Order: sequence, then structure tokens, then C-alpha cells
Amino acid sequence: MMGMDRRKFLKLAGLSTLFGLGGKAAFDLLAPGELEAALENVPLTEGKKWGMVVDMSKMDEKLMNKCIKACHHIHNVPDIGNPKEEIKWIWKEDYDHSFPGQQHEYIAEGIKEHNFLLLCNHCTNPPCCRACPTKATWKRESDGVVMMDQHRCIGCRFCMAACPYGVRNFNWGDPRKAPKALNPNFPTNPEYPTRTKGVVEKCNFCSERLAKGTLPACVEAAGKETKNAMAFGDLADRNSEVRELLRAHYTIRRKPELGTGPNVYYIV
Repeated sequence: MMGMDRRKFLKLAGLSTLFGLGGKAAFDLLAPGELEAALENVPLTEGKKWGMVVDMSKMDEKLMNKCIKACHHIHNVPDIGNPKEEIKWIWKEDYDHSFPGQQHEYIAEGIKEHNFLLLCNHCTNPPCCRACPTKATWKRESDGVVMMDQHRCIGCRFCMAACPYGVRNFNWGDPRKAPKALNPNFPTNPEYPTRTKGVVEKCNFCSERLAKGTLPACVEAAGKETKNAMAFGDLADRNSEVRELLRAHYTIRRKPELGTGPNVYYIV
């Protein structure tokens, strides 16, 4: 442990939990160079207020579908086949339903006729967290991500009623029993847990990927096709990519008049 200051040691202790290193043998955990490599490869764990910028001028239907597929594949979100019971973490919606109250008759056709990519806004002031009686949903103090713990969820759906964006979904049935014809390889990712009947779920800003220093799945998928179609970063850092994009472009948010402080921005 020589050469490592107290701050780095404490940071490593947190990383050991995130990465599951606790089960490793001591000599393996403390292998020369491994500690420094672990510390240097997790830049996304440093954010204080995560946010996202979606450039709709670069988003087409094909790219949005790829983002949706990537998210749902990684998080084992099944295709239920019934719109009334569907589970979705990220989806497409038209302008009128995405931004009610911001329409007018002279809006550009390119905007009005465009579908928008929607997800949880990870609000600065999330009403869903206040509504939950068991604290199954809460806002992380460290980085502002609004989390969801299905083990604490009692299925009361108060959070769904409190959310003004419709980003939360209730499991009316067991997702693992979704139609096989629609989900032949479900679960698609053995590393992410499946849910149970009677709980709520939603986008978590890929918190499990952030813990490893990896971008959210949708942002990664978009970036493979079109640079800066989606950007993710620390809104508290004025030099971050998302802040630079916000300075350079006019953006809109969903229902900002409600005072929730949504942290997903759209360049239009």
C-alpha cells in the first residue's frame, strides 16, 4: 500500500463494492499496478449531477430504435405485446405528447413532425421520491440519479401517479413469463437482474455502467452511429461536454414549468 494516499485508498474501498472485488484474494486485489488502473479507468464515477443532451437534428427513427434496443437488451426489458401493460425504459413519442404546453401553430414542421426519444429525466426535484412510502425510489445525493429498488417496492404505484412524465412502468405480470415469440432469448443479459410481478421499474441512467466508468447504453449506441447525437456528463462541471453543448445550442426540456428540474435536454 506504499505510495497510495488516504484519499485514493478510500476511493478504492468504494470501488471494491461497485466492482465486486470484495471476494478476491488479498494478493490478487493488491496486485502491482492493478489499483492504479482501477482508479484511472472510472472517470464517470466522479460526476456530481449527471445529465443528458439529445440532439434531435441528428436523431432519426433508425438511430432511436437502436438506442431503445440497446437499453432494453442490457436491462432485460421484455416486449409484453400489450400496449396497456408494456414495460419501457426509453421510447419514442411525438412532439405534442412529449412537450405539452409548448406547441403553437407556427412551430417548424421539422420539429412538430419529429418523434422524440424519451426516458426518465432524473429530476433535480423528483416528486416520485416524495410520494414513495417505502423509499423504494430515491435520489442519490452523490450524483443526482433517481434510483429504483424493486425489493423495497410494494406496488402501490404512488410514484407513477406523482411522476408527470409517464416514465415509470408497473409489472402486471412476471416479466420472465413474457411471450416467448416476442422474447426468444429473454433474459438477454445474465448480468442484470430480472424483475418480479407487482413492482415498478424505470430508467436508472445505467447506474451499473456508470459504476464501471461506462457511458449509458443508449448514449453508447448512438455514438457508434452519429457523434454527439446523445451526450452524457456532469452538469456540475462547466467544462463538461454536456455543458458545452448547452452553451452552444438552444435546448428544451419536458414540462419545466412544473419545477421538477428535468436533467434531460433536447437540442431542436
